[in-house]
Amino acid sequence: MALTKNERRLRIKSRIRKVVSGTEARPRLAVFRSNKEIYAQVVDDVSGKTIVASSSRDKDISSAKGNKSEIATLVGKSVAEKAIKAGINTIAFDRGGYLYHGRIKSLAEGAREAGLKF
Repeated sequence: MALTKNERRLRIKSRIRKVVSGTEARPRLAVFRSNKEIYAQVVDDVSGKTIVASSSRDKDISSAKGNKSEIATLVGKSVAEKAIKAGINTIAFDRGGYLYHGRIKSLAEGAREAGLKF
């Protein structure tokens, strides 16, 4: 029986989540990509809380022009700036079962440019 694209992604995601988890000292940057938007949040898995979040639907980002990869870079920069303001410098990157390519890669590079280490 063939898996759907989403079932396959969820299997990969669970494999990643076995290894990557966020602590208070090194939270997890979780990424979700839909067809139109991209979302990123910094999560402390020990307390189960989202520390900061950013998405392509935020007011300052949604007004920006560019293709989806350029907007993903802006989301990465935005979430990194918010995380640094919250006192977080190092994170564990969780690509959420997506390939490290395209919009996911753009978001990660944007976060690195803004000063996050991972």
